[in-house]
Amino acid sequence: MCGIAGFVRTDGGPAERAIIERMTDAVRHRGPDGSGHFVDGPLALGHRRLSILDLSEHGAQPMHDARDALVLTFNGEIYNYLEIRDELRAEGYTFRSDTDSEVILAAYDRWGEACVNRFNGMWAFAIFDRQRHRLFLSRDRFGIKPLYYYENSSVFAFGSEIRQLLPFCDRVGANMDVVQTFLVTSFSDLDNRTYFKDIRCLPAGHSATFDLERNYFTIQRYYEVSRREEIGKLSISDATKQFLGLFEDAVRLRLRSDVKVGTCLSGGLDSSSVAATASGIYRQAAEGRFGAITAVSEQSSNNEENFAEMVVRSSDLDWHRAQPSYEDFVSSLPGVVEAQEEPFGSPSLTMQHFVMKTARDNGIVVLLDGQGGDETLLGYEKYYAAYIATAFRRDGVGATIAALRASARNNAKMHPFNMAKYVVGALVAPARYAFYKRRHRHFNQHAPMPTALSAFSKSCLDSFRLQKLEIESTNLPVLLRYEDKNSMAHSVEARLPFLDYRLLEMSLSLPDRYKIRDGWSKWILRKAMSDRLPEKVVWRKNKFGFEAPEDIWLSKHADEMHRTVMASALLREMTPAAQLEKAMQRLDKRSRWRLYSVALWERQFSVSA
Repeated sequence: MCGIAGFVRTDGGPAERAIIERMTDAVRHRGPDGSGHFVDGPLALGHRRLSILDLSEHGAQPMHDARDALVLTFNGEIYNYLEIRDELRAEGYTFRSDTDSEVILAAYDRWGEACVNRFNGMWAFAIFDRQRHRLFLSRDRFGIKPLYYYENSSVFAFGSEIRQLLPFCDRVGANMDVVQTFLVTSFSDLDNRTYFKDIRCLPAGHSATFDLERNYFTIQRYYEVSRREEIGKLSISDATKQFLGLFEDAVRLRLRSDVKVGTCLSGGLDSSSVAATASGIYRQAAEGRFGAITAVSEQSSNNEENFAEMVVRSSDLDWHRAQPSYEDFVSSLPGVVEAQEEPFGSPSLTMQHFVMKTARDNGIVVLLDGQGGDETLLGYEKYYAAYIATAFRRDGVGATIAALRASARNNAKMHPFNMAKYVVGALVAPARYAFYKRRHRHFNQHAPMPTALSAFSKSCLDSFRLQKLEIESTNLPVLLRYEDKNSMAHSVEARLPFLDYRLLEMSLSLPDRYKIRDGWSKWILRKAMSDRLPEKVVWRKNKFGFEAPEDIWLSKHADEMHRTVMASALLREMTPAAQLEKAMQRLDKRSRWRLYSVALWERQFSVSA
């Protein structure tokens, strides 16, 4: 896991070493173990290294292949690099290191741009192909690792973080459509635009080429989630067995490391499943007790500590807890804002910040996490509309009534009023957007309804389409951004077993009734984990989100939030001061937070409208 950078002078001038050094220095936190630079004519590549595999100097980057025809700067992990290396060795390739980076170079040499289809992992990398005079860039299937870029008439530049690219911009301007969509709807990271006017990100599942002879940049998609028909034909027992096998292998691959590995443990089903499975594999390898980090909320309504403790005892974990106070929240907030680079939707990121800090403080450099379990296995309450609609379409009114009753019985949040709210909100996009606009009527004008809202409505009666949409645009991308920025701010690598592409494709291809069954969400995971986790964890009815003690913190922080929002020139571009004042008095806490987050971002990065 590392930080990468690069730029091409397109105005005919030579690349300056000082600029690429500045770009890598800006992300020292992503790679505290070393740095490297490569300059050749108009091209410069840079790298900051966080040593995970092969801690020797053989893993230094930018890395050249044996013929010196290819140069790589790489951020991420290719978990199946050992298997790919064996395949390449059988074809005559030799290797000087034990790194996955060298495997990427050999794979590109052997299979060209199609090499990415063979990788199981997370990545953002650039390869300078000297013979073809071009850069090949790629981002992993689901966008776990970031890759931003900027171009104008004189330069094309890319990097792991936005801060590396801002000095190329004439001014740091806000993308006002993105900002307003976030403020009104809470949607974020819906496409390749960022909150900064001139900075974009390479979409997940895409590669790109920059032709150095023509100064021409093109993007092409190499991966799209597809339904596997054979999975839909499996019996429930066979599906559960196959799901468990894939899940175990996804965890096993993500334990490959030459540094200490641990896991996040919230006490929810997803993180508990990862912790229990990883601990079992870890013990079998005689590695000792597996480390787990839990963020403890001081607010009883969302404190999952007792569930986490059950998992710690049943799996014999080495447990570390972080319980940030309001004072910790206040003192850490500037660092979180700086690390995130873009506004964020709730103070829960502070909890994640302290999880990553606690991991690093205890020598844990690689941290597994349960991110992606909800999106792949219909874990959110908003997905119940698809479940109810499928029951009606498949089996009629009687089955629909039974599904509604089971949902209310086995999910604490699915009482009739909430169910109606989720169904109407999901199905009627214009009504949902009208509600958002009325709530945020203080703005001078509103952007058109985001296409994500109508896409959600069109998809919510087909669970495959809905999950694909949530993974590609409406939910997962922003969560991955949050986690990458928080983890790398502490030089910690986060790994996500539920986003192993094999497991994800199986999960999305399963029949709905294997994912929501008798009202239980994520039923197949519960079944698979029923003999590994305490019953009270597996069959919980009260799902919590990963949340901060917002009621406590935001109540104490109300005056500071008000002052910061009212001082924002960017927000006053969108609404008169008097209207903004009234809005801060009547809005719900998340809407007030979003205003505050935008104001903090504006101040931190000197953003103008």
